[in-house]
Amino acid sequence: MAKKKINKRVTRRFSEAEKQRYRTIRQQTEEEFPSARRCGRVSPPGIPSQIRAAREARGLTWYSLAKQAGIPNSNTVRDVEQGRDVKLTNLQAIARVLDLTVELVENGSRSATE
Repeated sequence: MAKKKINKRVTRRFSEAEKQRYRTIRQQTEEEFPSARRCGRVSPPGIPSQIRAAREARGLTWYSLAKQAGIPNSNTVRDVEQGRDVKLTNLQAIARVLDLTVELVENGSRSATE
């Protein structure tokens, strides 16, 4: 007969002293390692910044956006936001989740006779 694995989670309430201690640790960690928003990290202009703005406006993380887009690796979303080369299909999947469209537009600087 196979043993049945029992997962029992024990929880307890923190004392006020413990809560204050953990708050202090969190504050010190945030000061030492500030979040990306506080670092002033920006995406390159154009598609990367539009993707990032749309993702942040919806409150999505790289991971959640990748999961909704059906992309197995959340690094792909990061690569798009940093202006790196990505597959067009991945870009389209990300845009679809964010209610954006990817389209080709004729460049106006070339003449029609070239």
